[in-house]
Amino acid sequence: MADGRGVLDEGVAAQVGVAPSTCLDRITRLRRSGVILGHQLRLDPTKLGRGLEALLSVQVRPHRRELVGPFVERIRALPESRSVFHLTGPDDYLVHVAVADMADLQRLVLDEFTSQREVARVETRLIFQQWDCGPLLPPATP
Repeated sequence: MADGRGVLDEGVAAQVGVAPSTCLDRITRLRRSGVILGHQLRLDPTKLGRGLEALLSVQVRPHRRELVGPFVERIRALPESRSVFHLTGPDDYLVHVAVADMADLQRLVLDEFTSQREVARVETRLIFQQWDCGPLLPPATP
């Protein structure tokens, strides 16, 4: 396939020990039913010049519905943003960012976050290391 899914399907078939056609049928059903939402390539941030990653805890005031959409869309549009989470608790958002270095992180926090009127507070945590976890599976039935 032009988008590389055929190679993925064959790789999955080999890993689980079924025929590629069987695997393709199952994957097609999972896509149609909405279980498989899409495919993503994983890129190395360091090789893209973004070797420093951080989590930004952001408090927005006032935390009102009409600010949520525009705030999230603005943050999602930043090239440094990797993911955005809307939270409960004292912080309203958790933003995973990848930047070039500490100066770039400082610029991002000051220019794109704390300069915004609705942002009351930003707390930054540097990521030393990240691990992927196992595949997401449905809950086990008793």
